[in-house]
Amino acid sequence: MKYYIISGEASGDLHGANLMKEIFKLDTNANIRFWGGDLMSKQGGTLVKHYKDLAFMGFLEVILNLRTIMRNMKFCKQDILNFNPDLIIFIDYPGFNLRIAEFAKNNNFKTFYYISPQIWAWKEGRIKSIKKYIDKMFVILPFEKDFYKKHNFNVDFVGHPLLDAIENDYKTKFTPQQFISENKLLTKPIISLLPGSRTQEIKAKLPIMLSVVKYYPDYQFVIAGAPSLNEEYYKQFITDKNVKIVYNKTYDLLKSSVAALVTSGTATLETALFEVPEVVCYKSSEISYQIAKRVINIKYISLVNLIMDKEIVKELIQHDLTTQNLKTELDKILTEGEYLNNLRENYKQLKLKLGGGGASKKAAELMIEYMNI
Repeated sequence: MKYYIISGEASGDLHGANLMKEIFKLDTNANIRFWGGDLMSKQGGTLVKHYKDLAFMGFLEVILNLRTIMRNMKFCKQDILNFNPDLIIFIDYPGFNLRIAEFAKNNNFKTFYYISPQIWAWKEGRIKSIKKYIDKMFVILPFEKDFYKKHNFNVDFVGHPLLDAIENDYKTKFTPQQFISENKLLTKPIISLLPGSRTQEIKAKLPIMLSVVKYYPDYQFVIAGAPSLNEEYYKQFITDKNVKIVYNKTYDLLKSSVAALVTSGTATLETALFEVPEVVCYKSSEISYQIAKRVINIKYISLVNLIMDKEIVKELIQHDLTTQNLKTELDKILTEGEYLNNLRENYKQLKLKLGGGGASKKAAELMIEYMNI
């Protein structure tokens, strides 16, 4: 069969790659054309556009780049018509994907959605578009099945693909000492910094993350570099020569870390699944933040807290993201005691809530099964 997959972010590239891997196992004649990144490219198929050309963060940033977004949409529609796939698979990235889904459905293409847009957080009205333009939805968060059931839309819960990504790909025998040696790091304990993959979010948060470095001379701070950004971009924010950057080794970095400062999003869950104590950091432009405050309907911004339905990791949001607050919270997760013990226990409960492994395999099997009905 011919598959057209659209992913517009780094996390979607990861999950898209694992899904493609399983599709190729089940359908040896699969012809896959996709929007994604380097991880998806490694699986085979044909890359149409890289996510680094698509990712715009926040309301203001989207408005400023509207012309580029519309140009990409027009190109995508024509590319779909030219390729004429048997199935279009959308991975998250709702602002773009739901518009393409409407076009696809109107042109009689089969439409599946893997990893639901977070309409339970905001824009719940998008459920109308999903019910109208999406044939099948495959969700990865346990509470999403009940959310869709409330709206009379049956979805398949397949589990979270990060469990597999971590369990299968990172059962490595390397030690933190080897990681330190291979990347020419210091021998001090590592505090990892995960500031995101977009320039806007890195510019907003990384300087504040780095502002606490001077308080921890017995630790080293290592930035997980986004593949789409070069080292020079990060160096403009770094004033301490002992701060290092590593690329394409985020999981290895987390596995070697004693603590992490993490931007909101999938990275918060990845950090928790590696059982690394973390502080969640969020900051955007003031306009984007004020708009978000009025339209987003969730208690927490991190996936960890949302899934557990309580605050188990500290979230420092916008004006609360200060050097002093960051230092206070970092001290807590670097100190053995009740706070850290509770965090570790909650991490264990989080894994149980996410269900068993095999999410990518289940999703691929169901997709092919539904296509053959």
